[in-house]
Amino acid sequence: MRFELLSDLETLRRGWRWGGVRPASWPEPAPGVPDRPSNLSWARTEPVRSFRLLIQRGLSLPFTRIMTDPQVEGREWLRELDRPAILASNHVSHADTQILLYALPDRARERTVVAAAADYWYRRPWLGRVVGLWLNTFPFSRTGGAREVLHSASELLKSGWNLLYYAEGTRSADGRMGHFQPGLGHLANQTRSPVVPMHIKGSHRVMPKGRAFPLPGPVAVRIGKPLALHPGEDSRAFTARVEHSVRQLGSGTEDPAVVGSWIERWNASRPRTPGASR
Repeated sequence: MRFELLSDLETLRRGWRWGGVRPASWPEPAPGVPDRPSNLSWARTEPVRSFRLLIQRGLSLPFTRIMTDPQVEGREWLRELDRPAILASNHVSHADTQILLYALPDRARERTVVAAAADYWYRRPWLGRVVGLWLNTFPFSRTGGAREVLHSASELLKSGWNLLYYAEGTRSADGRMGHFQPGLGHLANQTRSPVVPMHIKGSHRVMPKGRAFPLPGPVAVRIGKPLALHPGEDSRAFTARVEHSVRQLGSGTEDPAVVGSWIERWNASRPRTPGASR
């Protein structure tokens, strides 16, 4: 029995094409399927949250201010949110997330999770852990698995977290805004969450696609009036309405339908008193 086994192994060794030409019928070699990343729930527990607060206030936010001096308009819309919201922005730079987090009021920032592309940030487990700690990210897939992604995002919103979401699905290569993907409308429809349109301008010069380090440069962030689905409005129509608002913010509009009237903005900026209606 032992002799037969050794003989079989010798035959296999002689017949195996070590480094030889692959038959045309064989599929192309590919790396193994990576493990599915977790949703990094540990990043939203103590003491990690307190540690992230120290990192952001001690390092990230001062560095962002020095490098880009962000000019923020419309911050009052996020100061006293009634419930968790989807923060929908254009995406032109790796610097966008840190700049947008800088633009948020402290209370909103501390309750915001960032949707990060699983195929980019989580290919290396150590990198996924770093951005999870630093930016409070959760992985989402840009190719397939839409139902699972929407479920994860929905659970976070229902748990009280705001969601920073790049609805274009990827960074712009030339600074121009692309079309929003319908997943934004589906998520808003599923959770009934308001969507806050945001537009960032100037960050493409700071760190465009392909550059590994930032350069100093001024940026501006405009935050628009929160949007909610109209009765009978479908997900695609709502996504298109959010995209229109973001484009209008980028064009500098002062349309009250996009930025709110002065009385709406004043009401939004008023401190909320316990038991008072808004």
